[in-house]
Amino acid sequence: MHETCIIIGASHAAAQLAPSLRQEGWLGPIVVIGDETCLPYHRPPLSKAYLSGEKSAHDLLIRGADVYTRFGIEFRLGERVESINRTRKTITLRSGEELAYGKLAICTGTRVQTVSLPGSALAGVHYLRDIEDINRIKLGVRPEGRAVIVGGGYIGLETAAVLNKLGMRVTVLEMAPRVLARVTAQQVSEFFQRVHGEEGVDIRTSMAVSGFEGEARVERVVCADGSHFPADLVIIGVGVTPNVELATAAELATGNGILVDAFARTSDPDIVAAGDCTMHPSPFYGYIRLESVPNATEQAKSAAATLCGKEKPYTALPWFWSDQYDIKLQIAGLNEGYDQVVVRGNRSVGRSFSAFYLKMGKLVAADCVNRPQEFMVSKNLISEGIELTPEQLADESIALKVLLDGARSDMSTCDVPN
Repeated sequence: MHETCIIIGASHAAAQLAPSLRQEGWLGPIVVIGDETCLPYHRPPLSKAYLSGEKSAHDLLIRGADVYTRFGIEFRLGERVESINRTRKTITLRSGEELAYGKLAICTGTRVQTVSLPGSALAGVHYLRDIEDINRIKLGVRPEGRAVIVGGGYIGLETAAVLNKLGMRVTVLEMAPRVLARVTAQQVSEFFQRVHGEEGVDIRTSMAVSGFEGEARVERVVCADGSHFPADLVIIGVGVTPNVELATAAELATGNGILVDAFARTSDPDIVAAGDCTMHPSPFYGYIRLESVPNATEQAKSAAATLCGKEKPYTALPWFWSDQYDIKLQIAGLNEGYDQVVVRGNRSVGRSFSAFYLKMGKLVAADCVNRPQEFMVSKNLISEGIELTPEQLADESIALKVLLDGARSDMSTCDVPN
């Protein structure tokens, strides 16, 4: 009789890991347990196409039910795993039911960070993580209504753009001196603040929210400096926390995520983990935790191979994207520790430029605004360790791809023995 693989969490990672298991040769039962009541769906469109009404819930599904049926994958939806017993190789559900596993995969993702401020439980105050959150938010969307976004990160700015498009009067309150302060250089922050201002969104920085006021529902947002902003709808986006409690209670190694190796193995050889909940080694940046669909997808493929006794290391360069208005921001790499920013293009006018992040003269990341080719070239430059000078990166008279091809040619020539 073949072993059962149980996957905890019906996430992006689970949606990839389960079919990949079959493709890698897993013959036993595969059971996916998720606490939501729907099949795994794309989350990035929640704050964009789904909120705007351009996509339906069905449109968001990563795969249709027929695909999972064809692969022989069973879903247990609307159920929560309460504990893992590594000695007995069982999990216990909230109902008390026990299920045995041969191999286990943890794909529990993250949850939103909440605030404990006066009035935060008022009707009309929302967080944005899953499809039910958006369904509730939609009920409060109306033309000329007043929306306040608490937090000027990517989710906050994306949501602000959509609500603005839907006719709401939008204010973004950011505690830091600039939006996107944790993830971009000042030049990029200033660009997005300019664009949102041009579109009619009111962005206020260095604003610490102290509470929410209203009778039956929220009516205003109050800040620490005494200012207040009228609100019919409030969305709080102040970050996420990895769901590691199950792993920690099972005495698996954890930190700011479940610790795994390049093959997605945890400290238990029969348990893998994949997606936003993991900390994994990157050949470019050391141990990192990523919140991205590409990371979840590629790491899940490695995890599936590992469970089938194969070794396929996950070594991909991190990349991300953000859609706001007519802007497609594509991000290659991680800019942590950068000491120089080089801008290619005019960020003060128009909506197209790239910002390159250098650390000790080496390119470590790039933010490319409406420049898809420069994004692809940046990924290659970082992955291959090819160095260009700041002057080359900034000079738009020569296409970045030409510089890449030239550098590759020079490297190839150097490799030819005398």
